[in-house]
Amino acid sequence: MPDVFVYVGPGAPAVFNCVVEIGKGSKVKYELDKKSSLIVVDRVLYSSVVYPHNYGFIPRTICEDSDPMDVLVLMQEPVIPGYFLRARAIGLMPMIDQGEKDDKIIAVCADDPGFRHYTDIKEIPPHRLAEIRRFFEDYKKNENKEVAVEDFLPAEAAIEGGHQILHVR
Repeated sequence: MPDVFVYVGPGAPAVFNCVVEIGKGSKVKYELDKKSSLIVVDRVLYSSVVYPHNYGFIPRTICEDSDPMDVLVLMQEPVIPGYFLRARAIGLMPMIDQGEKDDKIIAVCADDPGFRHYTDIKEIPPHRLAEIRRFFEDYKKNENKEVAVEDFLPAEAAIEGGHQILHVR
């Protein structure tokens, strides 16, 4: 994406911009192509699982896996891939994907009246958290990939992690 469109946002790391790669309810896994800066189809998921919420990344961040920081944004509606929204971190989902650290920030859309009141992962209903966890475990399992999802951590862990990775490339 051209730099003119993509910035972390003035409230980072508490409130930040998130570029949506995959809309809520999609079976299509899109990814940012680093060479073209376009969002491309990576694959269609192997089973009937769909993304439980909008999924994307924080622009201009780099994590240990050399990718931007991943974010799952809870909100009422799907967002078209390539668009960005303002999100607020409410927690962190530590994850190991095929032996590599691949943590996900769990956030809410800062402009969605149905979700913006949440400030910490502990406020999210346990069933919704179980759905999120199960999605990441199952979709990888169906592709014969090893994944370990650890217990959700509070907002402070996500924001602290954000301080460590929120640097401009």
